Amino acid sequence: MPKIIKLVGGSPHIVDDLWGVIRDVELLDEINLSNKIVPLSYFHTAGIRADTSKCRAVWISPDDDFEPLAPHLRQLDLIAVDFPSFRDGRGYSIATLLRSRYRWTGELRAIGDVLRDQLNYMRRCGFDSFAVRADKDIHDALLSFNHYSVKYQGSVDEPLPLFRRRSGNHG
Repeated sequence: MPKIIKLVGGSPHIVDDLWGVIRDVELLDEINLSNKIVPLSYFHTAGIRADTSKCRAVWISPDDDFEPLAPHLRQLDLIAVDFPSFRDGRGYSIATLLRSRYRWTGELRAIGDVLRDQLNYMRRCGFDSFAVRADKDIHDALLSFNHYSVKYQGSVDEPLPLFRRRSGNHG
């Protein structure tokens, strides 16, 4: 079974990946959708029109308009954001918007070209699970979470900047 890194109680752990990412939309009408992460485009066209209880997880590409998904967030268990290339940073913005503007509290997974050097930044934007690229060592990637002990700027995972946390002055 494939493995992912998942934050459990705020700490990263390697766990079994219970979900499968479906990239070929032509297969979707022929398979059971339980524990499948379907493309947002499929969810919009088939999932919402049909029995929405069948689609419990979607993946968003950087080019997708995910705003129409907002009224349907409660029916989802997982949202994945695809990184087609490690150079493409739009997934960070998508994650930040999902957590801050749309108040998504469910699992938010990074998929695609996910590399060790990105994991800390992804976590800061709100990701809590990470499907590291298959040709990379997931155990090595897990170590990247120990590189930084102090975060100076505020972010999705720690809204207060360091000076506010240290001074106790939150106003």
